[in-house]
Amino acid sequence: MPASQHQSPKSDIEIAQAAKPRRIADVAKERLGIAIDNLEPYGHYKAKVSMEYIKSLANKPNGKLILVTAINPTPAGEGKTTTTVGLTDALNHIGKKAMCALREPSLGPCFGVKGGAAGGGYAQVIPMEDINLHFTGDFHAITSAHNLLSALIDNHIYWGNSLGIDTRRVAWRRVLDMNDRALREIVCSLGGVANGYPREAGFDITVASEVMAIFCLAKDLEDLKTRLGNIIVGYTRERKPVRAKELNAHGAMAALLKDAIAPNMVQTLEGTPAFIHGGPFANIAHGCNSVSATATALKLADYVVTEAGFGADLGAEKFIDIKCRKAGLKPDCVVIVATIRALKMHGGVKKEDLKKEDLKALEAGMSNLQRHIENLKKFGLPAVVSINRFSADTDNEIKLVKEKCKALGVEALMADHWAMGGEGAADVAKAVVKTIDEGKANLKFLYPDEMPLFEKIRTICKEIYRADDATADKSVKDQLKTWEEMGFGKLPVCIAKTQYSFSTNPDAKGAPTGFNIPVREVRLSAGAEFIVAVCGEIMTMPGLPKTPSADTIDVGADGRIVGLF
Repeated sequence: MPASQHQSPKSDIEIAQAAKPRRIADVAKERLGIAIDNLEPYGHYKAKVSMEYIKSLANKPNGKLILVTAINPTPAGEGKTTTTVGLTDALNHIGKKAMCALREPSLGPCFGVKGGAAGGGYAQVIPMEDINLHFTGDFHAITSAHNLLSALIDNHIYWGNSLGIDTRRVAWRRVLDMNDRALREIVCSLGGVANGYPREAGFDITVASEVMAIFCLAKDLEDLKTRLGNIIVGYTRERKPVRAKELNAHGAMAALLKDAIAPNMVQTLEGTPAFIHGGPFANIAHGCNSVSATATALKLADYVVTEAGFGADLGAEKFIDIKCRKAGLKPDCVVIVATIRALKMHGGVKKEDLKKEDLKALEAGMSNLQRHIENLKKFGLPAVVSINRFSADTDNEIKLVKEKCKALGVEALMADHWAMGGEGAADVAKAVVKTIDEGKANLKFLYPDEMPLFEKIRTICKEIYRADDATADKSVKDQLKTWEEMGFGKLPVCIAKTQYSFSTNPDAKGAPTGFNIPVREVRLSAGAEFIVAVCGEIMTMPGLPKTPSADTIDVGADGRIVGLF
């Protein structure tokens, strides 16, 4: 929790519960011109925007797109979602028509270690408890659609296996939106003939599901159904791929997702409209909210602020090389979020010593921010640095960061939206508008479609992570070549790796050099249309920490939730 210079004694959840939200139908009509007939209300304060209405916006011009990203995360906290919300409120504060498009939080981190993802302080989206828990049921629908396909695979094998699926080569796992390490590797169908054919299987967390990726990349319901049908669930003994449409699964899966695919509208504490829709993790998936939410927001507002997960090495790279490539989106400006505390941690300071001024450590930690700035320039995108203010930040430390950023050709500004809402980020908003008006954005992808798959992986590792090389066993390289021969060679790649470092060593802070990126496994997401490269010790089903957030979450006799953050 950022301890701002204008510190509030209230926690995030207390601030959210004390708010008096407006009815979402009024927010939609007055701020965006959406009539109530075009909404599907989920209570008074959240609603879905109908897909028919979204289709009617097709010929409207797009607003300007602002991508919020960050340095590599640390235990000191950066506040990326808080900045996304605060910047959106700030743009409205300075007289612009703006809204934001965010990811939905996963229950895994909510009850694990990271907490929710609705912003913080006075830069939050509400209703905070609903958003962080069940919301409008999208994640449950995605989990159900994914596991329906899992059930249909085993059912098909049980009833004769006419498609000849090799039970040793079933590639489709099950999912659960909770951190549960005990389910990472399982053996299913035990207990005799009536329960099917025993085989090794496992669970991923829902946000790592290919259905989640498809959900977030699909343009409409028809595109969603097509992509679901293209999912490769496994292979025959002759190594021939078997797709979900061959199991007649895609129609029923799409039926489960029919309502979920419509974007969810809520509001910030200041009544600014916000879309919150879809939520793949950035360290194990592509880390962006849905294309439909972002594209619709661009039709409704002059400025749209969206975020990509974790640091720019993961979230921003995937936002650009996967989401923008597939959806035709073009950011006009990037905001890089940092804190002086976090930069000092990247410079070697322990968390308990962060309140002490340490210019030497801060200068060393600036290497992390510098590398992200340099990387974004490779994509042809201008950047603004937003420094979330903490009470322990000294004038000397602030001066050092601003001077270092100026030398890199970017402006760094202090932001205090956590305590002051939109007003506290007004300087950042003005700098963003000025940067957009200069028209310097010229989006470039990191690699062309035609580049071989392993070379795409190697390019990301060398250009973005600054690794000496990417390494992989012959089996991994052979698998990539097989997929190229099957016609998947033009797909982009999605790197699954730790978010805490440019390397695969989470303890390597700052801007490490002299390392390789080991590619341990590759997975084909034929429906989402990208290749996942699992690098280092990364889990697609996380575990809970020794003391999970669930320990402090409770609900009182009055029905109010406590301990959620």
